[in-house]
Amino acid sequence: MTSRQIKITGYCLGIIAAATYGMNPLFALPLYADGMDSNSVLLFRYLFAIPMIGLMMASRGRSFKVKKKQLWPLAILGLLMAFSSLALFESYRFMAASIASTMLFVYPLMVAVIMAVFFREKMTALTIVCLVLALAGLTMLFVGSDSGPVSATGTVWVMVSALMYALYIVGVNRPKMSGISPLALTFYVLTFGVLLFIVKGACTSTLTLPENPWLWFNLAALALLPTAVSLLCTTFAIDMIGPTPTAILGVFEPVTAIFFGVTVFGEVLNASDIAGIVLIIAAVTLVVAGGSLTPLLTRFRKMLPRKRRGFKGTRNEGRGTRI
Repeated sequence: MTSRQIKITGYCLGIIAAATYGMNPLFALPLYADGMDSNSVLLFRYLFAIPMIGLMMASRGRSFKVKKKQLWPLAILGLLMAFSSLALFESYRFMAASIASTMLFVYPLMVAVIMAVFFREKMTALTIVCLVLALAGLTMLFVGSDSGPVSATGTVWVMVSALMYALYIVGVNRPKMSGISPLALTFYVLTFGVLLFIVKGACTSTLTLPENPWLWFNLAALALLPTAVSLLCTTFAIDMIGPTPTAILGVFEPVTAIFFGVTVFGEVLNASDIAGIVLIIAAVTLVVAGGSLTPLLTRFRKMLPRKRRGFKGTRNEGRGTRI
């Protein structure tokens, strides 16, 4: 593929990753209503997702081998992802899932700050504009929501989840992870991550199962879409377009959550909600079109020459202009 095709594919995968991760409330809330706790839901979610990824690897003839020096970084990534999942699912107990999913979007800001501060990645003007637009959109959604009061405890859980996910996105893009296929990386992230839920369940001696047999479908769907598909697409997207654009495309997470909130759980969108969604989509459009917009904006600036300060009169027009 050409570099342009790789970028387009990366953007598409980033959108799919965010949209599928935004489906967490769709499948998790009915399980909570049936009496399951968050640790049990996530335990089965990861246990079901691991063989799914394993079968994908086996069907494509991919090797499970990794270097010994990569095991510790993989273990850390797995725990980061597991902590992020657990914190997000805990937040659902204290606030509306649509609010929690919306607040989770602070993680792109965390990624951008981490990359700028610790890895000296330049924050372009376009990136800053997109982040501002996205935050403005999220603010509109937050202010206009009628889902219920915001819980301080729930907010803390969401912030912890966002930070863990931001660190995961940054970690996946580190040189030590080079050479590991996206399938293998996802497989080991899930394998190490499930240990957190096993240990937590063993310490608390609790394991809840869905009373309704049909809800096992929800557990399988959680394993497939917000876990296997989302993690795979995230890994591919980071490899193709980098961690910061992948994080910014996460705006589709709250949009997806709000969509299912309206269509499945009967939430109502008001004018503020619609305005927020429009701003978020505008931010994503700018990110995707950023590469092609830059030369257009440059040519546009050249068409509008500026006068030097201190010169007056029409005789100086066209001279001393700068770009």
